[in-house]
Amino acid sequence: MPRRPADNLTMDLFEVPTPVSPRPGALLIGQQLRSLISDLLKASPLNRYEVAAKMSELVGHEITKNQLDSWTAESREGWRFPLEYLPALEVVLETHAITAWLADLRGARLSVGREALEAQLGKVSRMKDELSQQEKAIKRLLGEGA
Repeated sequence: MPRRPADNLTMDLFEVPTPVSPRPGALLIGQQLRSLISDLLKASPLNRYEVAAKMSELVGHEITKNQLDSWTAESREGWRFPLEYLPALEVVLETHAITAWLADLRGARLSVGREALEAQLGKVSRMKDELSQQEKAIKRLLGEGA
């Protein structure tokens, strides 16, 4: 099984994400995205030819090593990584780092697998507590006691 790149973008459980302030230019993320994709490609045990081939298989048409190079090269300003390829890239690289980074930019947090289920369980538990409190309040209003 290929080694997964270190995920330096996953937040601590109690870290509250804060969206990027809506200042002009604050969300000009092209260079950061190029750098992140480049770092993930470097950390992968797969070479760029292998990444391109696996992505091609997942999206159903050819993606080339040259395209990967162009999407990550600082000198290729006119080239942009297509969002439609993001799921395929993350699957091939076995990461959620880019999705997590994008979520963080918007003040959100990405939860995957067990973490997502645990978050949902916590939400259900809070909802049950709130409903129980409402039930008690209604019973008090009806004179039924708590």
